[in-house]
Amino acid sequence: MKTSALEPTYIFSEAEAKAKSPLAAEFLDERSRLNGIVNEADNKLLKRIYNVDTNAYLEGALPAKTKELMGLVASATLRCDDCINYHVIQAWRLGCSRAEQEESINVATVVGGTIVIPHLRRAYALLQELYS
Repeated sequence: MKTSALEPTYIFSEAEAKAKSPLAAEFLDERSRLNGIVNEADNKLLKRIYNVDTNAYLEGALPAKTKELMGLVASATLRCDDCINYHVIQAWRLGCSRAEQEESINVATVVGGTIVIPHLRRAYALLQELYS
């Protein structure tokens, strides 16, 4: 259920991602568990950072789908597997095609160099499960 006009319209839920992909399920469950630990700390600064992160991916001048693909490129370039998984799943949930995600990973590999390749392998495994 949307809580704001700026919140993206998801085609698929997190539950559907978890049902379709064991890799997505493992990642989302662990992310949820760890976020719970962070939330228990009641750290005001981290709450603000989480809020900025959430707001950055809302609908705006750029569609949320585009922002998720940009997040995927940045995450792959920075070689953050958790970030890559998150953006692959979110982009899938928003209806991005596999081809759009693969092309985004191509850009990340050109920008980041061949050191990105081990990370794109794991991204492709997740893409394979989500788009099969």
